[in-house]
Amino acid sequence: MTHPLLGRDLLALADWNDTELFDVLETAAELKLRQQRRKAHPLLANRTLAMIFEKPSTRTRVGFESAMVQLGGHGIYLSPRDTQIGRGETIGDTARVLSRMCDAIMARVNDHATLVELAQAADVPVINGLSDWLHPVQALADALTIREHFGSCQGVKLVYLGDPNNVSNSLLELAPRLGMDFAIGTPFVANVDQHLLAQARLQAAANGTKIIITNDPLEAVKDADVLYTDVWVSMGQVVAEGHLEALQPFQINAELLAAARAGAKVMHCLPMHRGEEISADIADGERSIVFDQAENRLHTHKAVLVATIAGLALRRTKRLAA
Repeated sequence: MTHPLLGRDLLALADWNDTELFDVLETAAELKLRQQRRKAHPLLANRTLAMIFEKPSTRTRVGFESAMVQLGGHGIYLSPRDTQIGRGETIGDTARVLSRMCDAIMARVNDHATLVELAQAADVPVINGLSDWLHPVQALADALTIREHFGSCQGVKLVYLGDPNNVSNSLLELAPRLGMDFAIGTPFVANVDQHLLAQARLQAAANGTKIIITNDPLEAVKDADVLYTDVWVSMGQVVAEGHLEALQPFQINAELLAAARAGAKVMHCLPMHRGEEISADIADGERSIVFDQAENRLHTHKAVLVATIAGLALRRTKRLAA
């Protein structure tokens, strides 16, 4: 039976319902198992993914390109120099052309509005590889990683520490839907997206979980199972005077980790600046699951692609909880 995600866009996690998100995580776990066992899974043979990059990335490019190769298809990397967009061709015309030649479009863009315009004009699925507002494929990889280490997302307390950004926005979308308590610890509380926060609180109320927004790092990490951070200054970002100083108490270090639950894990979506948002001993220590998280970008990319391009959802023999 064809899965309802066939032909669907993924611009935001809100685009998909809870069952669809669960199916993608199940599929990712199964595809990871097949890859580990070197069991061929050419589910997208002869399919092509157009990959538009307005900004460079290691994990997004390698994750999607390797995903297409391992699924039997092909990914085409398109930098700003490789398309006519930079020379005046419209986003809509580009989307229409790529729809005639490719089976899906992944775009990593500066402005979320670019993704919306692509999706409106395209006749194939458009996948958000990152925008200034959201990073859904990262959050899916994070959820898969948490499931692997805790057996389930349900009942886990996830804490994001630092400057609210596209990553924390997507985690805010996802965490309460998977049964996680979610906290954001930041000196810039006013920068938390109010629309996403309101939606997350509704989801949390429905699922019996908590959303905490605080400017106190110790309050944020109390009883935390996972501490998560990102770079304090994103690519091309210009920060105000005092920005880094205000974030210093939110650095993930031994002192802050000790205030969390015993055995708490540490996550970072990479690239990271050791000694800034996270201390080197913690980043490279035994509590870090950063590189499991990075690898899982590959497997969740595959799951998104097989769902949207081929309409497939796979089940593991032993099902995992959400």
